Order: sequence, then C-alpha cells, then structure tokens
Amino acid sequence: MNYLSTRNNNLRMTAAQAIAKGLAPDGGLMTPQVLPRLAGNALESLKDMSYQQRAVYVLNGFLEGFSSSELTGYARAAYGGGKFSDPEVAPVRRLDDNTYCLELWHGPTCAFKDMALQMLPHLLSASLRKNDEKKTVCILVATSGDTGKAALEGFKDVSKTQILVFYPKDGVSDIQQLQMVTQEGGNVGVCAVVGNFDDAQTGVKKLFADEELAQQLAERGYFLSSANSINWGRVLPQIVYYISAYSDLRREGAIEKGQEINVCVPTGNFGNILAAYYAKMMGVPIKTLICASNENNVLTDFLRTGVYDRNRPFHNTLSPSMDILISSNLERLLFELSGRDDKQVTEYMEQLAEKGSYEVSVPIKTKLHQTFAAGYCDDAQTKETIRRMWEEQHYLIDPHTAVAFDVLEQYRKESGDETPTVVVSTASPFKFCSSVLDALGVQEHAAGTEILDQLSQLTGVEVPQPLARLKNKQPRFDTVAEKEHMVDQVLEHLR
Repeated sequence: MNYLSTRNNNLRMTAAQAIAKGLAPDGGLMTPQVLPRLAGNALESLKDMSYQQRAVYVLNGFLEGFSSSELTGYARAAYGGGKFSDPEVAPVRRLDDNTYCLELWHGPTCAFKDMALQMLPHLLSASLRKNDEKKTVCILVATSGDTGKAALEGFKDVSKTQILVFYPKDGVSDIQQLQMVTQEGGNVGVCAVVGNFDDAQTGVKKLFADEELAQQLAERGYFLSSANSINWGRVLPQIVYYISAYSDLRREGAIEKGQEINVCVPTGNFGNILAAYYAKMMGVPIKTLICASNENNVLTDFLRTGVYDRNRPFHNTLSPSMDILISSNLERLLFELSGRDDKQVTEYMEQLAEKGSYEVSVPIKTKLHQTFAAGYCDDAQTKETIRRMWEEQHYLIDPHTAVAFDVLEQYRKESGDETPTVVVSTASPFKFCSSVLDALGVQEHAAGTEILDQLSQLTGVEVPQPLARLKNKQPRFDTVAEKEHMVDQVLEHLR
C-alpha cells in the first residue's frame, strides 16, 4: 500500500517513506491510499487476542514492507515488558450499563500518547533501515503537554535519532512540565516557547518548510521528521485501541455481535478522534463520534456549522492538552469527506493560513452531521464533573476526561441517544493534581511533587509509579525561546 499527500494525490510514498518523512513536502499529511476493511469475522477473532496481537493484526493491514514477525517484535517491545501498569494495556472500565471508560494512561508517562509513542520509535527506526537512510533523524515535537514527555520517553537514546520538544511556556501543568524538563537521555532536548500551543505547532511546521535549515542540517548529516500526529506513524497505533475496546466489550458480553456503540473523545488536535473515525471506516460498528472540547471550542463550532474559524480568543483552561485552535489532523478528515479531493483540501488550508477560517461544502457538512456530534464545557463544568464522578462513582478522573463525560451527558440529554458509549480517558488525574484537588474542595495544595501524595491520601488512589519517581529528579532543561527563534534552538541542539 502506498501513501499520498492530502494536498497532492500524485505524490506517493511507501509506508516506510511516509513514516520517515512525517510531513509531505507540500505541507500535506500522508494518508493511506486505501483503508483496509476488517475481515468479516475479525472482531470476533480479535476478542480473544492480547493487545499486542491486536496491534499486529491492525498494523499489518497498513504497513506493506513490514513483516508480521517484525511487527510482533515491535508490539512486544512497545506494550510488553511491564511498561504498562495494566496487563490489558488499554483496559475498558464499566461505569454503568451503557457507559464505559477506555483508560489510555497506564503507560510510562501516564497519558494516552504512550499508546502511539511507544510504537513509533520502532516503526521509525525500521523505516530508516528500509529506506537505507544514512543521515540521523532529528524529531521535532510541539506539545500541549502530553505528547512531549511521551515522545521524549519513547525516543530517548534510540540510535540514529535526536529529539527536540517545544512546549508553551505557562501552558502545561506543573507535573507535565516537570516530566519534560527532567527527561533523561543523551539525545533529548526541551525548550519552552513564549506563546501558546498553536504558536509552538505553527513554529514547528515552519521549521519543516525552511529550505535553508534543511540544507544546513543535511550538511551536518541530519534530516527532520515529526513525532506529532501529523506523522502517520503516530495515528496508526491509535486506531488499534478503538478496535481493541470494541473487542473487549464483546469479550465481556457487554454488547452483542455487530451492536453499535458511540465513542466520546476529548480532543484538541483531532488525531485521537480521527483514529476512531478510521476504525469506523474499517468496519467497527461505531454509530456516532462525539467530539468533546473545552472553552477553545473551535472543533465544536466546526462540526456543528461546517465553518472553521480560529479567529477567536485563546483560553488557558484546566484541560491544557486541548488548548488548541489549529487542529492539524482535521485535514485528513476533510480529505476523506471530500472524496479525496486534494485541490479542495489545499484550498481550505490556504484559506485557513490566509484568513484564519474556511467553510466546507454542503456535501461535507452533510457527512459531518451524519457521523459526528460535538459539545464543549467550561472549567466550572469540568470541576463539577470531576467532583460528581468521584462522589457518585468513586472514579477519579483528570480534567480532559471530565470534559468528555460532561459533553456525553449533554449529548444524551439533547439527543435521547442511549447507545452504549465508550468515553476515552486520556491522562492520569495525578498529572493535574491542583485542578483535581480544587474540584474535590481542597484549596490548599502541597508544594512541588508532594501534591501527588496529597491527592493520593485524600482519595486512597495510588500514585502511578512513573509520577512518583519524579520526586527525586532535578531539572535538566530551562531554555525559553521566542517563537521566531525556534530555528536557533534546533541548530544549537544539533551542534
């Protein structure tokens, strides 16, 4: 199977080339030529498999040139060996007869980004070998909080790689920042950017388009790639956990064979819910994809009206990983819904760059309304949901997961749709101790990492080991840069 650019149907790459490049030369996103359909009885067969086996099954359909034995080794390395605190890797928790929670935060950085970023380094290293690449790859990452640490952890000391992470200064939680600035590894770098996540993300995209930088790096023996979800190697492993969740519901007898479910996803950059869309297109019986936003509700408005408009105030919220106004992966959805019309997608992206907005065609709007629902909630609702879930269900959740639960409740009241729903839980509550303690009525917070023990003592929930180990770590990185000087940080990192 080849991969093509969302902005040029004639630009083709192999799977290995697409993963190694990360971003298409024309600025588009590499997308599979076709979406493989699940075989007739696949979901019944998958229900009796381990998560690692399910991953191999799914990836095999997309990665021509990668053998099953290779993928089996990568899945074992990514999801085995005690890296995940739960043997099921991505367990589904039942909350009531028609509400389930897919917990994606049992990995080494306690966030859902581990699901892809434990696999991507293996896929990328193999891709470099298959491409006979002699240069060292420099991974550039823009993060709104979780991607950065997960990428750093996944790529630390991986041969023939360097990684540099940019995060918005004052735009991540204290624990998220501490996770990044204390990162170990000889090939890692971390830099705060003055501004918000969109500034960091736009800055990274400009670096990829900087021909002078590319030439300078080539002379030094480097080339750029990405670990953000603009890289297909990031999105692909995320499809696995939606297929796995459905398989688990079948295994436990929670749903009948072929029964539809809904999925509610807290999302900012659209990659997480896009993976659910791909799973649906592959044959998983997903009825409605419910997109949950915080006050930065550009996606809610788009899915309801067909107008994408980032010309609005930016809010720093309790759910910082969703504080995004430019959702890069939406481009891949537009590509599919437009019938893979690369010219139409290019026009929308040009309008977004020039005016900050665009409006999709009537046929695309119709398809959006057939597949997606959307809602948002503010910080007050987020806190209330955390409190209510703890008091009523004795279930501790982080602010992003709370956004999803609140939006699901709104959706059910408005639609009357009681289809069994999987809510995607994207991070451990201990990554956002201050917000969770506030929601539980605790106003005075312990200093530094002692706040982890404070939340644990209050709730009786154990601190995840990867976060508990932060207590004795000293920061290694303290660089702060203006977005105009991100290029200087890349050159300094690769000196």
